[in-house]
Amino acid sequence: MERKVRVGIIGCGGIANGKHMPALKKIAEVEMVAFCDIVEERAVKAAEKFGIEGAKVYTDYKELLEDESIETVHVCTPNRSHAFITIDALEAGKHVMCEKPMAKTYAEAKAMCEAAQRTGKKLTIGYQSRWRADSLYLKEACENGELGEIYYGRAIALRRRAVPTWGVFLNEYEQGGGPLIDIGTHALDLTLWMMDNYKPKMVVGNVYKKLGDQKRPGNAWGDWDPKEYTVEDSAFGFVTMENGATISVEASWALNLADPREAITYLCGDKAGADMLDGLRLNYVKYGRQCIETPNFEAGGAAFFEGSSSDPSELEARAFYDAVINDKEVRTKPEQALVVTQILEAIYESAKTGQPVYFD
Repeated sequence: MERKVRVGIIGCGGIANGKHMPALKKIAEVEMVAFCDIVEERAVKAAEKFGIEGAKVYTDYKELLEDESIETVHVCTPNRSHAFITIDALEAGKHVMCEKPMAKTYAEAKAMCEAAQRTGKKLTIGYQSRWRADSLYLKEACENGELGEIYYGRAIALRRRAVPTWGVFLNEYEQGGGPLIDIGTHALDLTLWMMDNYKPKMVVGNVYKKLGDQKRPGNAWGDWDPKEYTVEDSAFGFVTMENGATISVEASWALNLADPREAITYLCGDKAGADMLDGLRLNYVKYGRQCIETPNFEAGGAAFFEGSSSDPSELEARAFYDAVINDKEVRTKPEQALVVTQILEAIYESAKTGQPVYFD
């Protein structure tokens, strides 16, 4: 990568400050030149901390998009606005990194894909869990056929009592749901990606709000306000794929379990299996004996970019800007993220109707 890419940040809240902007700050080929937030103070602080000298501040994202010198934007807003901001940005000639999940609904996510195809601009979705060392190792094993045909997977994102009480996380209108669409989306993306299977046939699911009305809940981030808690506290789905494979989806912010696990996958193939339950473990039979392989991630690893760190957010950003600068295909394809949204929506729909959801 040789040239500079001028970048605009739309949404300067928690995910922008915690992930996107710190990662971009480490990439020499990137200049953050514009910051937009409906709360002007947040945009000003972001510009001061992460922007180049003279970086501009906006409260209307459409004004930011009018700047023709901006080549790429990061959409870091609540889920409700992912689709229309991303589509407007693509139509304005910008490449887009949109934070996960892709959108609240399948229809919105599909419109995003169509806009990317129509404009020829690059669109990717922020599933940084793919860039963890364990994920990259397991993906390579899957691609090399070490697990064989993967016919069962578990997408696991289970917290015991770790409900995010800030921002709009508890607001169904803004977010589209709770833990399923927030962290379950990471686990499902990992599982589908490892299986390389994006053709769901049927989904059945249940969602629960059993703990959201409790007081003194022992939450990691302090007590929540039950009146503001308008989403589920746990959700579970069962997915049948067209090729006969099955996937279970498990997500919670608050659930009475003693062994929480977040953003991991569990895979069973006809040659071997793998899980991330206690670090990455591959299990197989060799010379008539059951074996478990536990890779060491303390040193070495998959170095995609010279001098890069092992930070997943930075690796994700570097891969995207490598695609932008060198006109390569993005690693996390919008068509893949579209299927994640399709399945999540179907779990919510099945829970609402009490019926399975079948896909054409």
